[in-house]
Amino acid sequence: MHPHLHTKDNRGCEEVMNALEECHARGFLWKAAGMCNGLKRDVNKCLRAERLDRTASNRDEAREKRQKMKAVWAEIDANS
Repeated sequence: MHPHLHTKDNRGCEEVMNALEECHARGFLWKAAGMCNGLKRDVNKCLRAERLDRTASNRDEAREKRQKMKAVWAEIDANS
């Protein structure tokens, strides 16, 4: 797989990515015949799920930061 896919964020997909790499290592004809297509779909599903989890987590963190900033600005406005 591409090095940029082997990150700490995609650790849950490492097993599926390694299986796809092994399938691709079998040779060109194996890939050309579509024998790795199922594994490729599994990798895509796994990476998508990981990305959606990361997105939800980032959204929650941003929401919390925004609320803290609102509270700080409200306190500043109240003391002015």
